[in-house]
Amino acid sequence: MARKPGDQFAPELIYFSDCIIHDRVPEPPGNEGLADVIVINAIYESAEIGRAVRIEAVPKKRRPDETTKIKHPPVKQPDLVAAAAPH
Repeated sequence: MARKPGDQFAPELIYFSDCIIHDRVPEPPGNEGLADVIVINAIYESAEIGRAVRIEAVPKKRRPDETTKIKHPPVKQPDLVAAAAPH
């Protein structure tokens, strides 16, 4: 089943802003981003040395659930004002 298109970035900004306003720790926390960076660095190292690179798991205390879901319609293309369309 195809998903309906939606705006992914706006809900992230709304959620993050809401966490700041209400003094809550956002999900994912900083260690989620750290885990991503560790994996990306291991990929580069693996490509450079030609073999697998072992990495340690980053513990996760909680996971997102349906209560954090925010839906927004996709952003519509704005009308051009005195400008040629890109080509």
